[in-house]
Amino acid sequence: MKAFFSLCVLVLGLAGPGLAQESSDLHHPWDQILEGYLSPSPDGINRFDYDALRNASQDRSSLDDYIETLETVPVSTLAAEDQFAFWANLYNAVTVKLIVDEAPERSIRQIRPRPWSIGPWGVDRVEVEGRALSLDNIEHDIMREQFEAPLVHYAVNCASIGCPNLKATAWRGATLDTDLETAARAYINHPRGVSVTEEGLVVSRIYDWFDEDFGGDDAGVRAHLLEYATDDLANAIRARPRIAGYAYDWSLNQTGSALNMR
Repeated sequence: MKAFFSLCVLVLGLAGPGLAQESSDLHHPWDQILEGYLSPSPDGINRFDYDALRNASQDRSSLDDYIETLETVPVSTLAAEDQFAFWANLYNAVTVKLIVDEAPERSIRQIRPRPWSIGPWGVDRVEVEGRALSLDNIEHDIMREQFEAPLVHYAVNCASIGCPNLKATAWRGATLDTDLETAARAYINHPRGVSVTEEGLVVSRIYDWFDEDFGGDDAGVRAHLLEYATDDLANAIRARPRIAGYAYDWSLNQTGSALNMR
């Protein structure tokens, strides 16, 4: 895999000697929340104990404080890889806060700020460098625009079983290339990413919703999958290359939830 940010640093104009660096402990509070409430499961899906955090007032305050601290960061002065880590952590922390605060029973899509909303993503949630931002702004207007769009999808988590895993530790610029590749491989080689059937491939709806990020057609999606697939999966994809369908599980990635792709 090519260095993820070799081009981004040039595009963003952030390669000068006076470049500000992300504080080494900026994301430590997020690490602590994840350590306390996120549990990797044998089936390969990380699940979050939203109920436990909802009932832990001190940790809820720590989460609120962490998000408020991120709002004060001059993110545009950070190195490109630290900017990516900042935005991914902010997106994920705000999403966890939403689930804890709103307590939907089944899915994040039950959070509808307006009657016509399909979910909570379009409403302003934070303010960074004087700009009010929604989750949609962070993901689509900032991350997918400024960075390598395909890999953004493996960094942000929408509190759903069908989504790539919520990372068990905070994203950090120093290990970003390796961690993004690990996340992409984990998702693609799990049934949530791609399953091979007699009719062909059933892949995550992420590759349909954001097909422009994966080449804009089935061939582009297949090329992306093959880049991260294990040898066995790659051989199976080549044997049955037709994309026969898409699936996604919107159930909350909460402790005790089961995979139900459809």
